[in-house]
Amino acid sequence: MRLHILSILLFFASIIAYSQNYEIKGNVLDASGAPLPGVSIIVKNTTKGITTDFDGNFSLPNVQIGETLVFSYVGFTTKEVVVSDSNFLNITLIEDLQSLDEVVVVGYGTQKKREVTGAVSVVGSETLETLKPVKMEQALQGTVSGVNVTTTSGAPGADISIRIRGIATNGDNKPLTIIDGYIGELALLNPNDVETITVLKDAQAAIYGSTAANGVILITTKMGKKNAKAKISYNTYFGLQETSKKLNVLNATEYAALLNESYVSGGKQIPYPDLTGIGRGTDWQDEVLEENVPIISHDLSISGGSEKITYLVSGSHLDQEGIIGKKKSGFLRNTARISLGAELSDNLKLKTNVIYTYFNRKTLPEGGNASVLLNAVNSPSTLTPYDANGDYTVFPIGNLGNEMINPLAQIANTYNDYNFKKISGNFGLDYTIFEGLVLSSSIGFNTSNSEGKSFAKIVDYGGKVFDVARSSVNQNTENANDYSFDIYATYTKEISDHKIVGTIGNTIFKEWGNHLEANGFDVPNNTWKNADISLTTGAPAEGIIPVSSWNWDERKLSYFARLQYDFKGKYLLSAMIRRDASTKFGPGNKVGYFPSFTAGWIVSDENFFGESNIVSFLKLRGSYGTLGNDRIPTNGYISQLSGEATYVFDGSLINGVATGQIPNPNLKWEEARKFDVGIDMKLFNDKVSIIADYFIDTREDLLIPYIPVSGILGPGAPGAASPTINAGTVENKGFEFSVDYKNNFSDDFSMNIGYNVTFLKNEVTEINGTDFIEGGVFGISQPAPSRMEVGEPIGYFYGYKTDGIFQNQDEVDAHPSQIALGAESAPGDFRYVDTNNDGVIDVNDRTNIGDPIPDATMGLNLQFNYKALDFSMYTFASVGNDMVRNYESIYPDANNLNYVLDRWTGEGTSNKTPRVTTAASVNNVFSEYYVEDASYVRIQNIQLGYTINPVFLEKSGVDKLRLYASINNLYTFTKYKGFDPGASSGDPIGGGIDDGFYPIPRTYMVGLNINF
Repeated sequence: MRLHILSILLFFASIIAYSQNYEIKGNVLDASGAPLPGVSIIVKNTTKGITTDFDGNFSLPNVQIGETLVFSYVGFTTKEVVVSDSNFLNITLIEDLQSLDEVVVVGYGTQKKREVTGAVSVVGSETLETLKPVKMEQALQGTVSGVNVTTTSGAPGADISIRIRGIATNGDNKPLTIIDGYIGELALLNPNDVETITVLKDAQAAIYGSTAANGVILITTKMGKKNAKAKISYNTYFGLQETSKKLNVLNATEYAALLNESYVSGGKQIPYPDLTGIGRGTDWQDEVLEENVPIISHDLSISGGSEKITYLVSGSHLDQEGIIGKKKSGFLRNTARISLGAELSDNLKLKTNVIYTYFNRKTLPEGGNASVLLNAVNSPSTLTPYDANGDYTVFPIGNLGNEMINPLAQIANTYNDYNFKKISGNFGLDYTIFEGLVLSSSIGFNTSNSEGKSFAKIVDYGGKVFDVARSSVNQNTENANDYSFDIYATYTKEISDHKIVGTIGNTIFKEWGNHLEANGFDVPNNTWKNADISLTTGAPAEGIIPVSSWNWDERKLSYFARLQYDFKGKYLLSAMIRRDASTKFGPGNKVGYFPSFTAGWIVSDENFFGESNIVSFLKLRGSYGTLGNDRIPTNGYISQLSGEATYVFDGSLINGVATGQIPNPNLKWEEARKFDVGIDMKLFNDKVSIIADYFIDTREDLLIPYIPVSGILGPGAPGAASPTINAGTVENKGFEFSVDYKNNFSDDFSMNIGYNVTFLKNEVTEINGTDFIEGGVFGISQPAPSRMEVGEPIGYFYGYKTDGIFQNQDEVDAHPSQIALGAESAPGDFRYVDTNNDGVIDVNDRTNIGDPIPDATMGLNLQFNYKALDFSMYTFASVGNDMVRNYESIYPDANNLNYVLDRWTGEGTSNKTPRVTTAASVNNVFSEYYVEDASYVRIQNIQLGYTINPVFLEKSGVDKLRLYASINNLYTFTKYKGFDPGASSGDPIGGGIDDGFYPIPRTYMVGLNINF
């Protein structure tokens, strides 16, 4: 009985509790911890609501337990919270870059995402905050379809290449970067200063004309918010770096045994008659690759605003040591930035953004025979780093070659330093002449100064080519400047169901600078401390010119116009044209016109589409246009005094200069004809977003430099420098697909999964003036391994196909002769394919044996949030890209990777790896044996974070405190034997050749984000 009474009392108590009204108080912040003023808060299914104040606070009376509060704010994901008690609510809203009402920057203007008719992708600041990229370019790898990012090296501060929808030219494929309206560089930005990255991939980029053929990346930097109190944000992390991979080389015993075998095969006396006690020897990779190498980053910003003024001031510091040589391959970057916005009157708005960047970089030799890593991989494990006196071991000459030196000595004797300073920014004004008509103007500028120095000390490596008998120092300085002035008017008019937006404007651009370089000889005391030209005491050797300089001046005048029209918000049309005049081209070709058209149809707004429980949004779109590329040196159309010449004057031989480069007065723009059709969809109440595009990018009139022209007296003679000509066409066809799933399962748990894939086919369709263009280096004194040729991908590998290994002499005798390759074949040697069926194996049998362009690239990105915990993982995959293994020395005494343990040793033992021998053989010619499938899947970043409950921070004045741990470059799944399957020199013809790329480090990081 008592139990029944108690149950009844509890039942009525719950009814009373749920019917009781409470005053619900709370605070609404964005993901960075900044308060959000003006957030709408509505009690679901009622008209009762309120908005947050200046500090993001709210107080909503008369709310019952169990009712749902709906928090909504433009540009942010709507959030629903069920009231379970009267406790203070701390709400965080996440920016919604997938929202159809999200504003997207499209060049000289903005559009709502639903209205965009081009192929546009956006990366938000949340992605940057998660990935913690050292350089901005890294944030685009795997996060944007159609964009492929490759590192030229894992060394700190190394260049990074971005390709949008493939390699379209043998020249510069770098996309145009616009930062808040002015031309800038991604690599110099502090990632924490960036709000969004917008990538224009199709004809919509034609508004930028002659510089947009490679695609356009638009950077919007962070600004203060109106009516927001001062917010202080501090972000820092500390990390420890290590190599992400070591190559499996032979230990000392294995090396000695195989060397004995190769000497026997070559008819020589064995060098190691007794293998006992040799042991494992020296692991040279362990000697040069450091562990627990520090990287540290600090970032501080102060932002806020009133009704009329917004401001943001920030500064950052990054210091990264290298995993090879530590500070001898380090990178230090400091930035400072100020952003100011002001409403000077009801009609006039001001926006300024100024960035100062300083960085210092030190490097070690990479690439070719000078590579530190190449020496480490190939150094015999029987040698020791130091001799009995504690000095660096001097490697013997002879069968080790004259290039291989002790890599530790090489690091110790490498001295260089590079300092770079730059100030860039813009000042912009928007004046509303009358409602709908806005006149905008801005001045953008970049000015930089750099100083570089390298020192070659006297050093004896034992008769090697890198010996230095006389100390010298090289110093250079460069000043580079540019400015742009934009003025354009935008008119917006809506009449009934019609909306028209017209833009017309003018851009003036000028770039100029100078470079000075000098050499000094005989450095006092042979030390880095005294390595300064002003202190050197010697004169240059005869014929050496110790000083050189050059300058440049480029100008461009442009006019552009764009007309956008939509009918009933569902039929979308856009047309644009740009006229560019450039000083880079001759009088008859200075002017180029670049038109484009885009269209879209929002099918889901049609009456026949009806209400769908599956498809909530469907848009079809297409674009076609012509864009330009003018990325060549200035003055290619006129003669240049770059050749050397002599003249007998009054009986004396006088050195002088003459026309070195042959002019090409017919030089003109590259033209990119871009075609794209796409579809945008949202499914299941906007939880799923799908974007798909099919594109064809045809690049015509390629600007091809160095078409061979005979000189008179060698490479420095008059007329020896080849001209740049328009002589080729390349076509890229592909398909892009991306899908995002975002869902808030409850107040405590949400997730976001994104996947994108790009399929690409590249083909050269025309080359004029020559049958092919070659590039790259393989081995020693071998033909160039890469080619650009009609019918093939640009930069494909050109060499010999193999058909296994000769197992016995009968097979050798039955096969066409291979003597033309440099030696008689023997059992255990490669059997090369007679591709032209002429009965002889020679240079005419070379063919396509692979290419470095991936067939497909893809990214998979995961984010989960549970209460105060957040987890994320970013991955990237590349499929079908090949890599040339060029980091192995051809000299007999060099070490090898341990795959040679499976070599041919007799009939039937191997059909893949040839015999080892010191005798001449055909096995070292460039063939598919050295080309590997470099497909890979890389876990780029994994991160776990915890945000302290704001309730615990109220009295401390801290708005947000988040702690996290992460690992960058966690693991790469690949069959490729080298250090990094994703690295490339960046050369369109010659990329994908691995000379011993500096590996990308794996980094273990801990950090915090704190806001006041």
